[in-house]
Amino acid sequence: MKPATDSLTELTERTELTELTERTELTELTERTELTDPAVLPWLLAEQRDDAVPEEKHRTTAQPEPVAEPVTEPDGEAAAPPVPLRRNRDYRLLWGGAGLSLLAGRATAVAYPLAVLWATRSPSDAGLVGTALLLPQLVVQLPGGALVDRWDRRRIMLVSGLGQAAVAGVVAALLLSGHVWLWALLAAAFVEGTLGVLFQLAERAAVPAVVPPEQIGAAMTGNEARTRGAAIAGQPLGSGLVTLGSALPFVAAAAGQLAAVVCLFGVRGKLQQERKDAPRTALAAEVRAGLVWMWRQHFLRAVMAAVAVSNILFQGLNLAVMSGIQSAGGTEFQVGVVLSLSGAGGLVGALSGGRWTERLSMRALVIGGLAVWALLMVPVAVLRDPYALGAIFALSGYVGGVFNVAGGVYLVRIAPDSMRGRANSLAMLVGGGAMAAGPVAAGFALEGLGPTRTILGLSLAMAVTALAALISPALRRGPFAAAD
Repeated sequence: MKPATDSLTELTERTELTELTERTELTELTERTELTDPAVLPWLLAEQRDDAVPEEKHRTTAQPEPVAEPVTEPDGEAAAPPVPLRRNRDYRLLWGGAGLSLLAGRATAVAYPLAVLWATRSPSDAGLVGTALLLPQLVVQLPGGALVDRWDRRRIMLVSGLGQAAVAGVVAALLLSGHVWLWALLAAAFVEGTLGVLFQLAERAAVPAVVPPEQIGAAMTGNEARTRGAAIAGQPLGSGLVTLGSALPFVAAAAGQLAAVVCLFGVRGKLQQERKDAPRTALAAEVRAGLVWMWRQHFLRAVMAAVAVSNILFQGLNLAVMSGIQSAGGTEFQVGVVLSLSGAGGLVGALSGGRWTERLSMRALVIGGLAVWALLMVPVAVLRDPYALGAIFALSGYVGGVFNVAGGVYLVRIAPDSMRGRANSLAMLVGGGAMAAGPVAAGFALEGLGPTRTILGLSLAMAVTALAALISPALRRGPFAAAD
């Protein structure tokens, strides 16, 4: 029989060992919690499953940039919380400068074909200029994303803004002189579109550099609202100025781009992380690396596929609604009312997008949004009143605004800083490039089936897309699933 002192010593050692084990487990749990703080990743957490991959894989595939630990003062007290975005000087200047550039771009997007149409009386010339302006959305996106990841993002935005101001000034001078050379306007439109793509890619990638991680959702909400607002205001601004003088929209655009550059000069600090001194590879190799990275993101790939299909269907729906209103004896103004209400709904959806992303998982937002769109398309097939159609389009636009905010937040979270330009360029290429197929397919369907049957077919296609998203293994696995 052991002495009492030996038993007591053994008991004490076991107790101390148990306490040490519990403290170690608590420390590990705390560290894991910090990496997925609900205040930082509120809806990504909802995607985790019981059979999720180990945490180490999470950090290497889904979250390449772990959330930093709270900063403490020398006396041991936690640092003050980050200032609200409305008082964040750098974010406000970046937001405002990009907003002015977007507004100028939206105005000239309408002014280019209108000015050419009124000057040459040739719809084909106007269509060529409009195509030249939009062509960079397809051919410049991928190399532009690689350049944004390679070069200084502030310098890209400054050079792009100054270049767009110069192009707008040249076009204004041409129109004022009365020498409307089609080749010159085609070149100007293509250059302006290229610079606009580079500016937008650089600004999207720069946002995480001026806001703390816990405010990314609010920043994306503000950016989406700004984009929707620029779209709503830019189109009537451009068309209204053209009626006063064909050169006026371009004079206003040049002034807006210069004001954007002034705002960007005030942004302090670097807008990207320090690049490693590694040998620079060819641009094509960097583009290929971006494609490989995107292919390995199963969840993101599935979301982008759903976005591409929905964009095709909505472009077809817009053309079908125009045809239906025309066949019912409606006017161009009524078509404008429908599209304007859609933009207004998108603006409201963007402003409330942050709240939805906090309450629902990304998978739920994707499937729910597709299902709501499919249901809203059905009454469009029989309605011809522009205000009733406008109300339905406003609801559809609201869903689109929420969806864009959620997608923007997710893309920022999952893409490392060195890949954000290419990730955004791929997302924009898939989403924007898909839009080109919608009107062509809808045009043939409208001639063969008429507006009602065409819209019902679009609704059925949207419902099938929602069902495919519901049963998609990639979406069920969630954004934390391991990549190939």
